[in-house]
Amino acid sequence: MLTQIINGRILTPQGWLEDGSVLISDGKILEVTNSDLAVIGAKVIDAKGMYIVPGFVAMHVHGGGGHDFKDGTEEAFQAAVSAHLKHGATSVIPTLSASSADEIRRAGAVCESMMAQHGAVQGLHLEGPYLNRKMAGALFADSVKDLDKDEYRSILDDVKCIKRWDISPELEGAMDFAQYVKSKGLLLAVTHTEAEYDLIKAAYEAGFTHAAHFYNAMPGFHKRREYKYEGTVESVYLMDNMTVEVIADGMHLPSTILRLVYKLKGVEKTCLVTDAVSYTACPNPQVDPRFVIEDGVCKLADHSSLAGSLATMDDLVRTMVQKADIPLADAIRMASETPARLIGISDKKGSLARGKDADILVLDRKLRVRCVWSMGYEVPGTNTLA
Repeated sequence: MLTQIINGRILTPQGWLEDGSVLISDGKILEVTNSDLAVIGAKVIDAKGMYIVPGFVAMHVHGGGGHDFKDGTEEAFQAAVSAHLKHGATSVIPTLSASSADEIRRAGAVCESMMAQHGAVQGLHLEGPYLNRKMAGALFADSVKDLDKDEYRSILDDVKCIKRWDISPELEGAMDFAQYVKSKGLLLAVTHTEAEYDLIKAAYEAGFTHAAHFYNAMPGFHKRREYKYEGTVESVYLMDNMTVEVIADGMHLPSTILRLVYKLKGVEKTCLVTDAVSYTACPNPQVDPRFVIEDGVCKLADHSSLAGSLATMDDLVRTMVQKADIPLADAIRMASETPARLIGISDKKGSLARGKDADILVLDRKLRVRCVWSMGYEVPGTNTLA
């Protein structure tokens, strides 16, 4: 069936297009045109002057809708993906936190099955389990471990859907890990780290080209005794081509830091991520007694630290525009085009262009999601344009 979306401001790779239309057929974008004349035989959708933008790419997300991807069940994957899809995440790369080899294999099997039947699931993201124990914190204390060459090679042989792997670069064997994993075509990120400049430089040269949840779980400029040292943050800034992601929920980082990252790294090297936990987009979550939900974020019950984000991708865009004063087009690109490119799916996702998957959103002037199309199909319950 042919669908035509008209009467909206369309964000194309070349910028905003006024008074045009988007044609969808067989799950693909047939054309983005500067004409809004009705096409014969098409179902016409009136965007009512709102924004027509590409679907978001959630490349770091642990769960949602009351389920964690680490559960490794189809029920968990379906529920979490559905929760984020309704908020505009038309591509999801499920994240597993500090998981065992068996957990990774189990979740990998579900992920591969979902990829075959669900256009939103685009691969698996591993965070750990090879992490600096000090920087991993109490939540991961029983799950983190040192690098195991036989283990990670075996995992990569068995689980073909892995798109990204994050570890602490200071672990013994990390550079060998990077070279091997990079040879498999994965995105490699530093995370939960105390690395300073020399180590970040070596890690980048070995294949660590990305920094996970930038500023979080890593030190900035600091002092040891009478001398001062650059932190991981400054070191990543000094790697001109190293990309970053920020949890732009307005709680993990203040708006001033979000503006700074945008200013220094720019749109093409910055992704917006939720790092969302299972309680996200869940009306009445059963909260683990170790945690408390306050101020729109998950915290440790003793208030010593944040324990996870409750954001959805549309929250991030609103934060960047409304609190950090970032231009809307740039905020959307950091939530769609840039992560699609970094995770290796930009040939089909991340922008509104002919031949790409018809992953499309309509956002109103307050940047609320008013309709979602995934692979050309309207996501049930998301159309409030009438």
